[in-house]
Amino acid sequence: MNEPFLNPLPIVVAHRGDSKHYPENTLEAFISAVHMGIDVIETDVHLSKDGVVVIWHDPTLERNTDGSGLVEDLTLAQLKQLDAAYTFTPDHGATHPFRGKGVRIATLAEALEACPTQRFNVDLKSETPLIVDAFIEVVRSHNAQARVLCASFHLRNLKLMRLKSPDILTSLTTLEVVPLLARQKLGLLPRRPDPKSRTLVFQVPVRQWGIEVITPSFIKDFHKIGAVIQVWTINDPQEMRRLFNLGVDTIMTDDPASVIAVAHELGLR
Repeated sequence: MNEPFLNPLPIVVAHRGDSKHYPENTLEAFISAVHMGIDVIETDVHLSKDGVVVIWHDPTLERNTDGSGLVEDLTLAQLKQLDAAYTFTPDHGATHPFRGKGVRIATLAEALEACPTQRFNVDLKSETPLIVDAFIEVVRSHNAQARVLCASFHLRNLKLMRLKSPDILTSLTTLEVVPLLARQKLGLLPRRPDPKSRTLVFQVPVRQWGIEVITPSFIKDFHKIGAVIQVWTINDPQEMRRLFNLGVDTIMTDDPASVIAVAHELGLR
C-alpha cells in the first residue's frame, strides 16, 4: 500500500482527540491523545468569517462554549474570545474542570504545529468550496500532505480536493459508499485493486438506515480490492473486540485508551 498516511495502518483513531478527558476538538484533547499513543486524531474544521480554517464540529457554538451563533459568522479574533471548555463536564454537570482555564478554539495550523508528527483525519464541515483552498494552503504550508487525510460529507468539496491536491488522501463520502455497497451486494466489484487509483478509505458506521454495513462479506470483498475499513464511533470494548475479530482495520472512538487496550489484548499493536 503506497499511501504514506496509511503506513503504518491506523488501528486507533481518537474521535475529536481525547474527548473523554478533555474538551473535544481542543489542543488539550489532541495533546493528551498524542501522549496516549494513538495513531490518528479525527477532527473537524469550519471556515471563519475571515477565511481561517478553525477546528470545531458543530456549525454553532452553543453546545460547547459560552458563545452563540454560527462559527462561520464570526472572525477568528471573535472565536478566540470564547471559552471552548465552558460546558465540558466529566460527571454529568457536577463540575466543569476546564471552565475559565483559557481553553480556546484552535486553528488547523495551530493543531499541526502543536502535534508536529501526528496524523490527522480532517472533516471539512463547511459547505462553501472556499474551505478547500484554505485547507490545502494550511496543509501545504506545514508540509503535512503525508499526515493528513481529508474527509467530508460534501461530495462537491471532496471532488475539488482530489482535483486541486491529489497528493492529499481523501476518504469516501456517503454518496460514494452507497453505490459501492450495492455493487458489493450484487457481486460486481473488481477482483483486485486498481494500481492507478488511490486506496479506498471507508469511514462507516456498523449499521445505517437499517442496513448492516459491517459484515464478514463486506470486509472480505473490499479488502480484496485493497480498501481500508474504518468504523465509527465505537466506545464499547466488547464491540471493539467483535469488530477487530471480524477484520476491520481501524476503530474511531471517544475512548482511545480502551481501543488501545483491546488492540494490545488481540495482538494488533
